[in-house]
Amino acid sequence: MKLESDHQLHNNYKNQLSYERKIIFLWQLIILVSFIALWEIASRMYWINPLMFSSPSEISSILLKKFSDGSITTHIQVTLFETVLGFLIGTIAGNIFAAVLWSSSRLSRIMNPFLVVLYAMPKVAFAPIFIVAIGPDYVSAIAMSAIISATITTLVIYTAFLEVDPNYERVLKSFGANRRQVFREAVFPASLPAMLSILKVNVGLSWVGVIVGEFLISKEGLGYLIIRGFQEFDFPLVISILVVIALCAVIMYKIAERLERWFIKNTN
Repeated sequence: MKLESDHQLHNNYKNQLSYERKIIFLWQLIILVSFIALWEIASRMYWINPLMFSSPSEISSILLKKFSDGSITTHIQVTLFETVLGFLIGTIAGNIFAAVLWSSSRLSRIMNPFLVVLYAMPKVAFAPIFIVAIGPDYVSAIAMSAIISATITTLVIYTAFLEVDPNYERVLKSFGANRRQVFREAVFPASLPAMLSILKVNVGLSWVGVIVGEFLISKEGLGYLIIRGFQEFDFPLVISILVVIALCAVIMYKIAERLERWFIKNTN
């Protein structure tokens, strides 16, 4: 009897969560549709400058034409390649560096002021340095994306390592565990939620790094198309590319979010 009651409560809880998700999605859809409709009306009624802000119908027409003739496909592929590679390099490097800092308290104290300065500096200021040091090609855009992601990842993950309950370490050390074993058995598992959450943050940071890099040095990619649109005063093209970037970033974010949920579900 008790098992049936618990099962019923669990089903009710799952149904409540499902209902809440549907309500949230419905409101998100209403806000999105309302924004698009208001934008279209404002453009047609000249409440906003249609030459500068364009309209959803014109953007749809531009994107449909560019996808049909394939003129935008290569640019999307280039930017996606740079973003994904910069995202992976930055995330992995940041996690490794955070682990190295945790492994040596002396090293972490030495590096702390440098990390604070690096975090405070606008990362896009490194772009000209990368161009001179690496060359004016896609590698500079990848490096730009990677360093932005790696900096944030290092600080967030290292902080997560430090916030792990020290009692875990004491218990393991009482059984003779060394620092590496403490990290593997306690610190790393306890910090997994932070490691997975940083994936979603790094999606946006990677796009920022790549687009800024393409602004300066690229001859192809979505950032290049934005700059070309500004140079030619083709603002509808600029907004169309921004829409493409937003869609690609949302897809990457959702992939990272699903990966986080899957990993947490399976590790639990």
